Amino acid sequence: METKWLEDFVSLAETRSFSRSAQLRHVTQPAFSRRIQALEAWAGADLVDRSSYPTQLTPAGQTLYTQALELLQSLQNTRAMLRGHVSAGQDFIEFAVPHTLAFTFFPAWVAGLRERFGPIKSRLMAMNVHDAAMRLVEGGCDVLVAYHHPSQPLQLDSQRYDMVVLGHEHIAPYAKPAADGQSAFAFPGTPERPVPYLGYAPGAYLGAVTDEILKKSGVPIHLSRVHETDMAEGLKVMAVEGHGVAFLPRSAVRKELQSHALVPVAFPGGSSLELTMEVRAYRARNLSHVASPSHAQDLWHFLTTASPTPSSH
Repeated sequence: METKWLEDFVSLAETRSFSRSAQLRHVTQPAFSRRIQALEAWAGADLVDRSSYPTQLTPAGQTLYTQALELLQSLQNTRAMLRGHVSAGQDFIEFAVPHTLAFTFFPAWVAGLRERFGPIKSRLMAMNVHDAAMRLVEGGCDVLVAYHHPSQPLQLDSQRYDMVVLGHEHIAPYAKPAADGQSAFAFPGTPERPVPYLGYAPGAYLGAVTDEILKKSGVPIHLSRVHETDMAEGLKVMAVEGHGVAFLPRSAVRKELQSHALVPVAFPGGSSLELTMEVRAYRARNLSHVASPSHAQDLWHFLTTASPTPSSH
């Protein structure tokens, strides 16, 4: 039996919805259902009454729900104490951060944080958005830093996680300049001559955001995907070399814009294919008790009372 099965089951008991709990647990609904079935096989009893809607627990399920809450809370408290012992004297604050933010927003944000909050020791775990969110859900970090846009919300239960807005990020198309200083490529392209497009790999958060930008352009845009990768830094390198247009966070291209290695790609009529995202920090509420490292508590108190970091330019 795995503890994540119990976490799945507690979520199902509270939401009474397989689909909603699957979203909150960052798994597909079929995978979530299989995990509940695996827990039932371990328990040797039906835990969920599947004949009712919304979902109801069986008497056995009610019993397990009560015990699971106590067990998970005890495990979380124990883990927090152990992590406190390990980090004693080190005062490291552990951040789970998606790759792009780790290279762009995070370094400058921490520099500003040290000026306003004071010295901190940070431990950065850079990973994809899904894994970063799961690191928070599983208690493997103090703070998750991630993008947020209404079209692509991060499914974290507001009853379990506190959130604060750290700043804003802008994503827009950029390309290598031509001899006249303007972009070497122009939207919207044509079926015969589509715009070379440097895209994010399937499943990448910024790829979904970019799709939202293109969907709302109002004019058909003809693109030829010539390269893709998970990371904005990889797309930026390809754009600088002149391989096509890439939608990139502004903080990722600040130096390239100053040196004119990249320029914005305009849209017909002077319109902009730009979208603004929030950069948010999340923290599990159940880590705010006395067993939580005091330096992480102090930082979170500062973040929730101080003004946000200025937007990137």
